[in-house]
Amino acid sequence: MPDPKKDTKYAEVPTDPGTTPVTGKGEDEVVGLKATMSLTNGITIIVGSIIGSGIFVSPSGVLKYTGSPGMALIVWTVSGLFSMIGAYCYAELGCMITKTGADYAYIMVTFGPFLAFIRLWVECMIVRPCSQAIVALTFSTYILKPFFVTCDAPDESIRLLAAVCICFLTFVNCWNVRWATFVQDSFTYAKLLALVIIIGTGFFQISQGKTEHFNFDNTERDFTKIMLSFYSGLFAYNGWNYLNFIIEELKDPVKNLPRAIGISCLLVTVVYVLTNVAFFTTLSPAEILSSEAVAVTFGDQLYGVMSWIIPVFVAMSTFGGVNGILLTSSRLFYAGAMEGQMPEILTMIQVDKNTPAPAVLFVGLLSLVYLTSSNIGVLINYVGFATWLSIGAAVVCIPVLRYYEPDLPRPIKVNMIWPIVYILATIVITVVPMFADPVATGYGTLVILSGVPVYFIFVAWKNKPRVVQNFINAATGFLQKLFIVLRPN
Repeated sequence: MPDPKKDTKYAEVPTDPGTTPVTGKGEDEVVGLKATMSLTNGITIIVGSIIGSGIFVSPSGVLKYTGSPGMALIVWTVSGLFSMIGAYCYAELGCMITKTGADYAYIMVTFGPFLAFIRLWVECMIVRPCSQAIVALTFSTYILKPFFVTCDAPDESIRLLAAVCICFLTFVNCWNVRWATFVQDSFTYAKLLALVIIIGTGFFQISQGKTEHFNFDNTERDFTKIMLSFYSGLFAYNGWNYLNFIIEELKDPVKNLPRAIGISCLLVTVVYVLTNVAFFTTLSPAEILSSEAVAVTFGDQLYGVMSWIIPVFVAMSTFGGVNGILLTSSRLFYAGAMEGQMPEILTMIQVDKNTPAPAVLFVGLLSLVYLTSSNIGVLINYVGFATWLSIGAAVVCIPVLRYYEPDLPRPIKVNMIWPIVYILATIVITVVPMFADPVATGYGTLVILSGVPVYFIFVAWKNKPRVVQNFINAATGFLQKLFIVLRPN
């Protein structure tokens, strides 16, 4: 196992961002990622990344596999608690290994480059671009809803608008980190306002005695299908670990990381459960299952001429979600490239903007590829298996490092019962649904295994023929000049 104490690449983030080595901009300026994000920025990044499309598309997915509103609310609550336990475990890892890349960095330190690459491959090739495509498609569906009141919007229009959304936010993230965080802050407040309106309406409905749908009638008896419902529930909470991916850009990460994670996860869990309660005060299970846009159906029944505000707010919510995924995903590509496990061009920083422009462009392009499919339900199940298998592997790092590296500094030290509970729950969530949906998990397994030959051919094989090396160097040099980027030391 690599020794993290001797691995300077995983040393703690410097408290003074000015200590980053100079790489070609003069003695007073540096090329590199800088710690510019406050605690508030951290909270809005997590909340903004979590509250994207999930709460607006997952209610029907959870209800489909649970069968009743009562069981659906239990799944939403348990999913939130499960995410909070994972976030608590990540707080220890993030404060111990304060390096951009999050669980990729943790697995690299604990298990070495091979398993770290498999984690990187899964996250980069499936989870992040697929998640971004899902959120962008949801953005398009909701923003087009007012223009197609009596029918569904054309599939081509939805995918084209989703592509425009991804391309625009890719530009913003390439241009300025502060612009990206401003977008994140603004749209996070907008999405919380939308959910507050829905929750407030739900409380009013309850005060009027609208509680007939709160029951356990028709609850699913098949345990494997109940477990499959967690893919939709946990998808809605996906993003609680995203701040760990950009920890080098967070001020005072040892103090602000656990605070941001704790506040965000608690806030989102309460908001999600209350939002689903609000939906069930008005919509029957049949109405939720038949609706592609649950929040819009809810608004149409209650807000009359003002029903347009719901699709607008939801579109703003998902727009911010796309930005949050793009902002953090590009840093994962950057971290992998810094370890020599992704193309060298992805390590480079734009000299004028101090943004990882090549990595941002790469994740944007991958997300566009996933827009070839507009079936959100299939994409969610596809992402779910790979996501929770990978995150569970990262949490395994806690007991392993406790055993092999007991003297590592741990500003936060969680009780070992929580990693054990999380690991066992992850095994159940990933193994049991194999019996309910073997095709989706089979595809997920194949994509994970496809990373094995990629690792040995492109990463482990160092002595490539000179002609191949020359081509790689020439391509890297061309792209470096095209983007005006330099590699930080």
